[in-house]
Amino acid sequence: MDSSDQVCPVCGQPVETVVKRHKTLGVWVPVWTPGPCHNPECEAYVPGGARPREEPGRTVSEES
Repeated sequence: MDSSDQVCPVCGQPVETVVKRHKTLGVWVPVWTPGPCHNPECEAYVPGGARPREEPGRTVSEES
């Protein structure tokens, strides 16, 4: 398996790669993880229109 190929840990179907970040020694470092599974027969299924979860401590400013 290539490092760029991500699969669902539950059903093994290919999923997209999601880039998250964590802080190490004061620097934000990218971490590539498997994205949500869109296989309707999988226990870890996430509908296609679901929004990604916001990062803690990070706010999105809303324009009024």
